[in-house]
Amino acid sequence: MIKKLLPHPALSVTLIVVWMLLANQFTLGGLVLGVIIGLVIPILTSPFWPDRPRLRFGLPTWSYLAIVLWDIVTASFQIAAIVLFRRSKDLRSSWLVIPLEVRSPEAITMLAGTISMTPGTVSCDVSSCGRALLVHALDTPDPEAEVARIKDRYEARLMRIFR
Repeated sequence: MIKKLLPHPALSVTLIVVWMLLANQFTLGGLVLGVIIGLVIPILTSPFWPDRPRLRFGLPTWSYLAIVLWDIVTASFQIAAIVLFRRSKDLRSSWLVIPLEVRSPEAITMLAGTISMTPGTVSCDVSSCGRALLVHALDTPDPEAEVARIKDRYEARLMRIFR
């Protein structure tokens, strides 16, 4: 019974929170509507999630979010310094091919989104077999070290979150 009412609890909570943030004010009516949306959408979409991933919430998720936020802030300052103080001919941009150990499409999407949110890098394509991610880096003195950093900081943590 509870599984039919809440087929995807994390999605329900996320939808309620996003709805309240979009409303930009807290009202009882807004909360009731958010709860209705948070219950109805997962029920209607549950047939499209036959192999939905199992997520591990808690410390792995919070540490991943903290690292991503830290990397976004520090990369913003690094890119600002590059834009303000370096000439474009001095940039060492490169294409990185990141071999993937994660197999879940949701985890791959999360990794690609994280890379694209971090200033200075853009994930461009996933191989047709889903085993490699193509990333463009604006300034990379050592491409192999950057691939290792992405795998260590992001992919390893995502593997702990997506069981």
